[in-house]
Amino acid sequence: MAATSSGALARTAPLYDRVKRVIPPFEWATFADDVDAILDLKRKRNAVVLAHNYQTPEIFHGVADIVGDSLALAREATKVDADIIVLAGVHFMAETAKLLNPEKTVLIPDLAAGCSLAESITAADVRLMRERHPGAPIVTYVNTSAAVKAESDICCTSGNALAVVQSLGVEHVIMLPDEYLAQNIAAQTKVKITAWKGHCEVHELFNAEDVRQLRENHPGVTILAHPECPPEVVAEADFSGSTAAMSGFVGKEHPARVVLLTECSMSDNVAVLHPDVEFIRPCNLCPHMKRITLKNIRHALETNEHEVTIDPEIAERARRSVERMLAL
Repeated sequence: MAATSSGALARTAPLYDRVKRVIPPFEWATFADDVDAILDLKRKRNAVVLAHNYQTPEIFHGVADIVGDSLALAREATKVDADIIVLAGVHFMAETAKLLNPEKTVLIPDLAAGCSLAESITAADVRLMRERHPGAPIVTYVNTSAAVKAESDICCTSGNALAVVQSLGVEHVIMLPDEYLAQNIAAQTKVKITAWKGHCEVHELFNAEDVRQLRENHPGVTILAHPECPPEVVAEADFSGSTAAMSGFVGKEHPARVVLLTECSMSDNVAVLHPDVEFIRPCNLCPHMKRITLKNIRHALETNEHEVTIDPEIAERARRSVERMLAL
């Protein structure tokens, strides 16, 4: 075992060099065997790992082939030339990858990696909203089940929600299920938006007082907020955008000191790319994202667990909603 670990450490040394600012050597030593095995399994099985920005650095920078926010992963999933996709993220992301790659094997390493937003609404709820607001198109956040997407007219992400709403050319839309995202988009458009009362259990924890306290404790700090945060948090921040937009802001503006009001691992992953920026970390962890580990990614590739399947009739309708979004 010691010899194997030593070999794995040597083979993964170039990867560790990228993340050594955020992962101490003793911790990487516990990851090296799994990283090495995953890289080998991907080659042997013609597999790729898609990782969301909220994954931990050893996954995000160590074994992922494609990384990004929900929109980026949805787009890149359509271009994957592999037999197997392992989704290092939560279940709705794996479902979206399957919708766009119906002939490929899509695996989610832990079936319990869910999402408070996705669990806040059902297909029956969407049908009821359509009955109550006849004629209003339904814009559904990708953080939803395939069954909910199937009842919708078009999907959106936090990165393209405003563009999606304005592309419809109507005076009133229903936007599901994130209430705060809907409110933050409503503040940027004249379109009337009817929201659902779903919230992200990570972003709803931030409040305006947190922002003011951060400014007091860290003079000169630049504060970036995800649009799933409450509107009063977004109003107090210097910038609001998707995880991709926040990462892009740091890369373009190079603030001396920055706070990302979003899931905790995001700061670690962006910090790897920008060693000159000081990251203040008000840490809120997503318990669902943290269910994905190197060990269960390895297990998924070894055993084909857990394969994502979607009822074909639901998949066909849900796929249309996602493809309409991607067509923009």
